[in-house]
Amino acid sequence: MEKKTRFPSPTLKASVPWNAGKMVGAKRALKEKHVWAIRFWLGSEQRVRDRALFDLALDSKLRGCDLVSLRIGDIVTSGQVRHRAMVVQQKTRRPVQFEITETTRESVRAWLEHRGGGLNEYVFPSRLSAKAHLSTRQYARLLDQWVQAVGLIAGEYGTHSLRRTKVAMIYKRTGNIRAVQILLGHSKLDSTVRYLGVDVEDALALSEATDWTCNGFVPVD
Repeated sequence: MEKKTRFPSPTLKASVPWNAGKMVGAKRALKEKHVWAIRFWLGSEQRVRDRALFDLALDSKLRGCDLVSLRIGDIVTSGQVRHRAMVVQQKTRRPVQFEITETTRESVRAWLEHRGGGLNEYVFPSRLSAKAHLSTRQYARLLDQWVQAVGLIAGEYGTHSLRRTKVAMIYKRTGNIRAVQILLGHSKLDSTVRYLGVDVEDALALSEATDWTCNGFVPVD
């Protein structure tokens, strides 16, 4: 009996992978030189709101949904921008604290003086309604503009790049993964390790930077 040859139906479309043509994987953290380049560009363009958003994103290390939903009362007390603030994360429902450095306090103060508003209003309101906050999609689009303005490839960076930037610097300088876990508000250390992309090379480099003496561990210069 002759075997029939099956041909694909002409009505079926070829399957296209969801990530075709897209850069996938963890987004890069910004380097210190990139941070200052973006700050300089935002200042030269007089983008007061964007400068405050950028600085607060770096200091707070919050996810985009938590950052854009900050209210003025979360970061301001007695008419002054707080040195430290605390918010409850939407994803984990756990509180997390963050510092607000002097550089960020200055940029946030400048924005709030321009913006006005009460303590229960959003720090970064929507363009469409003062009762709504800036959307995470708009935040992501703004970030694309910032990184492209300083010569970086937008597809290699995302909102998690800003969440990751400061803790990546802290980890590189100290090797203290537990401190990074606390700052990110992770409940499990494994989550922090995966988030930072810590691998064997990182661990070996940290180990090689520590030597034995008769008095205990000392760092190697």
